[in-house]
Amino acid sequence: MIDERVVVVTGGGTGIGAATTRLLCAAGHRVVISGRRPGPLRQVADETGAVAQPADLTEASAVHDLVESTVSRYGRLDGLVLNAGIGRGGAVGDLSDETWDMVIRTNLTGPFLLLRAALPHLLKAGGSVVAVASVSALRNGKGNAAYATSKAALLQLCRSLTVDYAGQGLRANTVCPTWVRTEMADRRMARFVEESGLGGGVEEAYVEATRLVPAARPGDPSEVAEAIVWLLSPAASFVNGAVLTVDGGVAALDAGTVPFDFRLESRGGGH
Repeated sequence: MIDERVVVVTGGGTGIGAATTRLLCAAGHRVVISGRRPGPLRQVADETGAVAQPADLTEASAVHDLVESTVSRYGRLDGLVLNAGIGRGGAVGDLSDETWDMVIRTNLTGPFLLLRAALPHLLKAGGSVVAVASVSALRNGKGNAAYATSKAALLQLCRSLTVDYAGQGLRANTVCPTWVRTEMADRRMARFVEESGLGGGVEEAYVEATRLVPAARPGDPSEVAEAIVWLLSPAASFVNGAVLTVDGGVAALDAGTVPFDFRLESRGGGH
C-alpha cells in the first residue's frame, strides 16, 4: 500500500524541482509545483500529473493562496521542498541594493513566508521540509556574497525549524549540491564561456568548473532528487536538522592540498 503524501515543490518547473516532482509522482504522491514561469510548470504537470500553481512566492498573498489551495484540494500538507532560488554574482562592494534584495527575498524571505504559512498544516501532519541550499552555504567563492549568504541563512532557517518544532513531530533537513546540470547552471556556464573564451562551449565549461570535484563531473538533477525524496520519507524518520552534501565530494576537499596536483593560474589577473 502506498504511503501517499501531499508535497509542495517550489521551483518545480525545471532542474532539481522537476526531477523531485517526477520521483514523487512516480511513487504515487500528490504534488503541487509552483514557480514564476507558467510554461515549464505546465509541461512538468502534464508529464507527471502534478498540479501547477504559478506564483511569485516572495509575495505573502501568493504564498497564502498556494498553501490554502493545496490543503483545500487534498485536505492536508505533508511536505515542502524549498527549491526555488536565483543566483547573482558580485562581491560586497559591487552589489547594488536591488540585487541584494532580490537574492535575499527569493532565496530566503520566500521560503520563510512559505514555511510560516504552511507550519500549522505540517505540524498537524507530522510533516517534513527539505531545503535546497548549496555547497556555497558551507564554502564560499569569489564574487558570491549575496547567493552564499542567502543559502547559509536558508540552512539555519531549516535548523531553526528542527530546534523549535521537532518535539511536535516536524522534520527539516537541507541538501547542499555543487554544480548540477540545470537550466540555471547552463546559463552560468554560457557566461563562463564568454568570459573565459573557452572553445568547447558549455560542455568544456562544466569540465573546467568541476575539475576539482573529486567525482570529476557535475551532478544530475535526479541524483539530488533522490536525496530529497529520501529525506521527505519515513525512511529518514530520525534525520532532523541534517545538512546533506550532494556534491561529488567537493566539500571534503582540502583546498590547501590542491596545488600538489594542479597548477593554478588566475583567469582574471587577480591574486
